[in-house]
Amino acid sequence: MLRRTRFDTPCTIELEHSHEQLCAHVVLADGVGIGPGDQVHVHGAPIALGFGERRVVERMATVVRASALERLWTKLAGHFELAELWEVSFSNGKLP
Repeated sequence: MLRRTRFDTPCTIELEHSHEQLCAHVVLADGVGIGPGDQVHVHGAPIALGFGERRVVERMATVVRASALERLWTKLAGHFELAELWEVSFSNGKLP
């Protein structure tokens, strides 16, 4: 796949704003999977929640599949960013 492809699919958005959690999860219909470099654009107005609320909303989403080159680049960039995290995580915090 040398070009980006796009398609629309229904999705379910699960939102919660409570003392235990502040989260938003998008589940695409029909088990559509997302790979490195892919993008998901959820349609509709922003959703506002008050404290203590939990809501499940049905919307449409556009999935934009990355091209083969974009997918490869995303994987390579991810490895370098992970290596940067390791460098920071295991340093003693002192500057040379």
